[in-house]
Amino acid sequence: MTDMRPFSHSAAPVSTVPGRRAVWLAVLFLAELLVLAVAYQFFAQIECHMIGAQALCEGLKSLVARAIVVAAVATVLLMAHPVARSRFLNGARAGGWGWAAVHVVGLGLMFLPLVQVGTGDLGAAFGAALAPWAIGAVAAALGGLFWLAPPGVWGRLATDLGPVSLAALGVAALTPDLAEAIRPIWDWSFLTAMTFDAVALFLGAITTVSVANPAEYVIGVQDFAVHISRQCSGVEGFALVTAFVAIYAVIFRSSLRMGRFLLVVLPAALVLSWLLNVVRIGALILVGANLSPTVAVNGFHSYAGWLFFTLLALGLVAVVQISPWLHKGTPSRQGDPLRQDAVAAAILPFILFMIISTLVSALAPHPDLGYPVKALALLLVVLAFWPAYRRMSWRFDPLAVGAGLGIGVMWIALSGPGDPELSAMLALMTPASYVSWVVLRLLGTALLVPLVEEMFFRGYMLTRLDGPGWRRIVAIALSSAAFAAMHGRWIEAGLAGMVFALLAIRQGRVASAVQAHVVANVLIGLAAAWHGDFSLI
Repeated sequence: MTDMRPFSHSAAPVSTVPGRRAVWLAVLFLAELLVLAVAYQFFAQIECHMIGAQALCEGLKSLVARAIVVAAVATVLLMAHPVARSRFLNGARAGGWGWAAVHVVGLGLMFLPLVQVGTGDLGAAFGAALAPWAIGAVAAALGGLFWLAPPGVWGRLATDLGPVSLAALGVAALTPDLAEAIRPIWDWSFLTAMTFDAVALFLGAITTVSVANPAEYVIGVQDFAVHISRQCSGVEGFALVTAFVAIYAVIFRSSLRMGRFLLVVLPAALVLSWLLNVVRIGALILVGANLSPTVAVNGFHSYAGWLFFTLLALGLVAVVQISPWLHKGTPSRQGDPLRQDAVAAAILPFILFMIISTLVSALAPHPDLGYPVKALALLLVVLAFWPAYRRMSWRFDPLAVGAGLGIGVMWIALSGPGDPELSAMLALMTPASYVSWVVLRLLGTALLVPLVEEMFFRGYMLTRLDGPGWRRIVAIALSSAAFAAMHGRWIEAGLAGMVFALLAIRQGRVASAVQAHVVANVLIGLAAAWHGDFSLI
């Protein structure tokens, strides 16, 4: 059999990208931040306007939003300064475990008030909770920074970036204040009316709107209704994308065609921000009507908006960066080394897939109903890592096609009864919404999921475990078992996983496994569409 370690560009060779440790720590810190935000948003009550130290309370609550924006702007700065980025990532390998302990202790202190008070009113215990919050925040931040890289490396990075970049980080940290400051500028009744009408149109395309009062801007589905106030018109998104556009313009001022950039990108950013806000409000109304009113109400006042708007801003930056029309010269085709790294292309899309799947399952009335969100997220991340996927050997493998057909037939033949709940929810959709859902469901099932799953389970996991003799058997068994654990029908999935593993081993390339997986899922998807039973997938 072919040695799995080479795997050409199809598997997971040792990466040449420096600072992979820094990337994983950054992912860890982001996950911690999100858990902290969710914990205090959904499992505790803190009404700052009822506390004597209202300004201090609101300042503490805004730290998560500030951290999200600063992290996004820092990403853009590192993208703009490849030499500084390389020096920093190389130096980031030297962080010590002592700082990791400081970070963990600080994180524990920040959760301590929640553990002590539980789901009660933390506002009443604000004075007692202030010390562990403040000390914990400082310890977690400093511990995390110096765990990531020693103080000297940070100092050198600040010097490499220069005062303009540091000023951009300062503006990013003040973005929540900017949003509050410009709120009167956007305090237009017609903007609120437009948002109300757009939310009504969005909900009407999916389900029946049971409550609609344009005079009071009250709209709802079933027994759950909300009042769309002027603060909900999207002013925070306007502030954030405007700040990002301005920061990007300053950073890349020497290479941008500034007139085109400001006349095209800024209006597009504002429109997309407003549309995203409409979708966010509509989605939260659907959550409140079908899942949990508490989750929906908290979601209106949570950090989800800041996170979504930040992702939108980063997406705009990525599009602008690769658009020659907006640049004076031809943008570098070198690309980010991370996007060309086979290991990153095998692991990071799968991690995003799992995170999005978990969020959709938790928030959607039915896990499959939110599948278009997963499909669009996967499409974006696949496009982001396309330079790595393009380098793979994609030559046609007849055996893989035959194996995929066999797996598809097996999956269909052994399928059980359908899911009447999902069928009932799909029946409530308008024809346009239903067709859109089906198209995205089939796109994700047939093309995106096979690529992402095979890159992780066969391209990375199987490769890392593989070896001579018994190690190969263990590698096939463990990777197939992990693959099966992700699927409700674990016996059929386990058998399919073993076939995919053998195909990958046979020619030493994961592309054969991807081809088989695609063929199987295309067959299953077509059968599901033909019978109108998407629980088959």
